[in-house]
Amino acid sequence: MTRTCLIALGFACFATIASAQMKADVKFEPGNFGTMVNGTVTGDEYFDYSLGAKAGQEMFADLKVSDTNGNGVVYFNILPPGSDGVAIYNGSIDGNTARIDLPEDGDYTIRVYLMGNDRDTGKTVGYNLDLSIQ
Repeated sequence: MTRTCLIALGFACFATIASAQMKADVKFEPGNFGTMVNGTVTGDEYFDYSLGAKAGQEMFADLKVSDTNGNGVVYFNILPPGSDGVAIYNGSIDGNTARIDLPEDGDYTIRVYLMGNDRDTGKTVGYNLDLSIQ
């Protein structure tokens, strides 16, 4: 291997180790079609919520900041089943309230993350995420 390849591989390994992320499965109480989850993200972390749904159902998601030690800029994306990171809804472009018809059966991921100065300076943002499937 060349020195450049070794440096690139070393950086890739470091980036993987440094970006440990959080994940939770979302379950609704019997008889309910929605729930509220809350949490925090710091810097380049993200939090993935997994939620099973069927094609043709409508997902509603609304994200609000609960507290912050920075600017309080938090976003979410909705990723379809089996996605490698490509979103069907991008909160940094489309806003922090989504109402979308789901294209396929499976587990959808709602990814909460920071951008801009809050991400770059390692700030922490608390949030409430209202989720429902109908």
